[in-house]
Amino acid sequence: MSANNIAYTLDHIRQQVNRKLPFPDHEHDGDYHMNPDFYRLVGSRDSIDAAVLIGLVERNEEVLLVLTKRAERLNAHSGQIAFPGGKIDPTDTSPEDAALREAHEEISLEHDHVEIIGRLPDYYTGSGFRVAPILGVVDPNAPMEPNPEEVDYIFEAPLGFLMNTSNHRTGSIRYQGSERFFLEMPFGDHFIWGVTAGMINVLRNRVFS
Repeated sequence: MSANNIAYTLDHIRQQVNRKLPFPDHEHDGDYHMNPDFYRLVGSRDSIDAAVLIGLVERNEEVLLVLTKRAERLNAHSGQIAFPGGKIDPTDTSPEDAALREAHEEISLEHDHVEIIGRLPDYYTGSGFRVAPILGVVDPNAPMEPNPEEVDYIFEAPLGFLMNTSNHRTGSIRYQGSERFFLEMPFGDHFIWGVTAGMINVLRNRVFS
């Protein structure tokens, strides 16, 4: 069954994660899938380690992803739709720990309201980050409040919508003299694109294909 035809439930997601993940340590994904020349760049420079929380929450028998709009004042990926996350600090014991810490700092999500269920391959971004995407089930009763220094607002998007390739488009921009391609997944007033859309697509390909 293709990802476009799946009825998404948390039980099904847990089964798929247990069956499809983990993955070999050497495997990774990234923006280079749509920009092959970027692959050489990945191996030729140091990347900044980061982690994000791909939060899955079930409401009214529908699974949704927790997303944010990053504050316009931020230096990296400002104003973009993103998962809660950021750089891994020296005091973080693991990427999972970093993702939970960042989620608490950005949207006040308490650690004990998240059940970590898996981790996708590291995702390399054109902006120089190596991101560990951490999958977690979020308690639907968990309070969440945006930190105005980092997040403009929080919203949730249906997993079924995001996994359906009929809702995916290819966009492009001119960057450093070359045309760079990226995925777009417009959802209502929210323009999901770039790294976030790329990681959503990795979730689809790695877990539900």
